[in-house]
Amino acid sequence: MDSHGGPRTKAEQDAMTVEIGYALCSAAFVAAVVYGAVAGPALLFDLPHTASELLLVAGMTLAPVVFLARVVLVRFRQAPPQPSQPGRTSPDS
Repeated sequence: MDSHGGPRTKAEQDAMTVEIGYALCSAAFVAAVVYGAVAGPALLFDLPHTASELLLVAGMTLAPVVFLARVVLVRFRQAPPQPSQPGRTSPDS
């Protein structure tokens, strides 16, 4: 994406839409996995009430935090640097 300040092209708008969709979907998936990993034992096994409650609260706390962190990290990650000459992989080649 260019940050030239002018209006975005249709291709740039489409790329932004796909990037936002990917960030939201992957964040939802990661949050669900974290919730399942943390709160899953409390739901599957007969644990003492305190342990079960602690795991459920931890899962409900960590899942949104992971969701937000994933959205922010995907949205603001830096693209890898491009080679200065197309087709070359290192300065030695």
